[in-house]
Amino acid sequence: MNLPNMATAPDAGFQEGSAFIGAVWEFHSETGKSTPKLDGTSAAEDPYQYKPDTMCRAGGGGLGCQGLQCPPKAPGGPEGIPVVWKKAPKAITNPDWTEYRAISGPTCLYDPQPENVLANIAARILTDFRQLPVNPGSLEAQPFPHTLKGGPTNFYATTGEQGFDVTILGQAVHLTATPANYTYAFGDGTNLGPTPAAGYSIPEAEWLNNETRTSHTYTNTGNYQATLTTSFTGTYSVNNGPPLPINGTLDITTPAKTIQVWKTEKALVADTCQENPNSWGCPG
Repeated sequence: MNLPNMATAPDAGFQEGSAFIGAVWEFHSETGKSTPKLDGTSAAEDPYQYKPDTMCRAGGGGLGCQGLQCPPKAPGGPEGIPVVWKKAPKAITNPDWTEYRAISGPTCLYDPQPENVLANIAARILTDFRQLPVNPGSLEAQPFPHTLKGGPTNFYATTGEQGFDVTILGQAVHLTATPANYTYAFGDGTNLGPTPAAGYSIPEAEWLNNETRTSHTYTNTGNYQATLTTSFTGTYSVNNGPPLPINGTLDITTPAKTIQVWKTEKALVADTCQENPNSWGCPG
């Protein structure tokens, strides 16, 4: 049985076969789009965002789509998808849709150009990927904050794979950001990378004699501003579909970390610092 696919009402709510989104906007469940009323009373923009629930459940109440058929509108055309629609305020970024109940009964979703949905998402996915709040981690150094001229300083990155669930063009999209390459800028004009080596922490007893793949030796004393740029690759999955690669990367640079490079000097002294605080090399 086909249910009504458009409705208006002065308040939000649920009624079988209709979507209530306000007195000045009309929601079309076959396309997932809202349009303003033609009486001049509509706001400049619909304040809500919408998501089709393909599981056909509303608020956990077990509202199902069993028996709902969505035949093609035209011979040889695409079939519709049984869904119920949910709405949330646009002011909420990436809402938890499980907290919102349905605004329509089971209905058929027909995309005006269904063959273009994935293509349209693919065309913009890199832009959306680069706007994700990916945590770049941090650049760590051993020893820190002081290290020695002529000795190895071990650098390493702290970050990992991160996942995000977003809505793009009305579709549920899962994106994954994975660190792939690292570029270490040591602050003295030398760089390492891009390299897949994230580095790792080593025991303090090995700081002065263990040179790792991501170690650096400073040849002059001074304060140096070291940074790390991590290049993330990504994949995306539309409506629980297979993961697809994103053609491009997200490059994030950490805030600078000050590395203080000191030098050592040796001398013979007669007293310890406890015996003579003013002795050579003592803090006093």
